[in-house]
Amino acid sequence: MSEVADWVGVSSPAVDGEITAVSSIEAATLTSLVFAVDPAALAAAVASPAGVILAGQTLKGTEDSRVWRVADPRYAFAIVAKKLKGKGFEAGIHPSAVVGEGVEIGTGTSIGPGAVIGDAVRIGKDCNILARVTLYPKTVLGDRVVVQAGAVLGSTGFGYVRNAETGEYVVFPQQGSLHVEDDVEIGANSTIDRGALGETRIGRGTKIDNLVHIGHNCVIGKNVIIAAQTGISGSSVVEDGAILGGQVGIGEHATVGAGVILGGGAGVLSGKKMRGPGQVFWGRPARPLKEYLRDLARLRKG
Repeated sequence: MSEVADWVGVSSPAVDGEITAVSSIEAATLTSLVFAVDPAALAAAVASPAGVILAGQTLKGTEDSRVWRVADPRYAFAIVAKKLKGKGFEAGIHPSAVVGEGVEIGTGTSIGPGAVIGDAVRIGKDCNILARVTLYPKTVLGDRVVVQAGAVLGSTGFGYVRNAETGEYVVFPQQGSLHVEDDVEIGANSTIDRGALGETRIGRGTKIDNLVHIGHNCVIGKNVIIAAQTGISGSSVVEDGAILGGQVGIGEHATVGAGVILGGGAGVLSGKKMRGPGQVFWGRPARPLKEYLRDLARLRKG
C-alpha cells in the first residue's frame, strides 16, 4: 500500500492491505483502487468495498480513511494503472516477423507477428511493435515507443513535380528519414511518411490515434495529441502541446502553434499559422471559436 501511495504522492496512508488493480466504482473489490471527481461519485465509492479512493483536494465529503486526496484523481488513477500493469508485453521477436539487415533493436523490445522491419532501422529500448507494423528503412524509434497493429512508418511521401507542358508528374526524391522520439504512441493503421530530402520528426511523448496520416517533412512537437482521421500535409509544423481533434485537415507548410487546440473537423489552409496557447480554433477554414460561433449564428438568421 505504501508503494501505491508513493506513486500518487500521498504520505502516511491511513489504510493497510494490498492494491492489485484499478477498477470502476461498480466493479470495485477490497483490493481495487478507484477515483471520484464529484460528490455523487465519491458517495458511491465510499459505499463500495474499494480499498482506496482517489479524490480531489477540494472535493467535499466523507473523512473515510480510504479516501486519498490528490491534485488530479484521473491522472493519479492512470499512473497507478500504468505502474500495476508494468510493460504489459514480453520482449522478443515473433517468428513470423521479417527483420532486415543492419537493424538495431534495444533490450526489452517486442516485435509482433507479421511485422516487417526494413534495413538499417533502429528501435530503442522497451518498445512494443505490434502485429503487421511496417517500418521502412531509415526509420528510427526512441525508447518506450508503442506502434499499434497495421501502422506504416517511413513510407514514401506524396511528392511530385509537374511538367507544365505535358502535364506529366515525376516523383520528387523521397530519400529522407523518419525519427520518432521517446514515449510516442502511434495508433492502428496510421501512416507517417519519411522526409523527402531531410527528416520527418515526431516529438517526445506525442500520442497519435488510429487512422492518422502525417506527410513528409512534417515536424510534430512534444506532447502533442492527434485524434483519429486527422491528415497533416507535407512540411507542416505542429508545435509542443497542441491538441488536434478528430478529422482535422492541415494543408502543406502550415503551422499549428504551441498549445493551440483544433476542434474536430477543423481545416487549416496551406501556409496558415495558427497561434495562441489555449486558443481554440474550429471550422473550415479554422478560425477562433467565438468567430466560428458568430458565423453559425449569422447563417441561422439568414
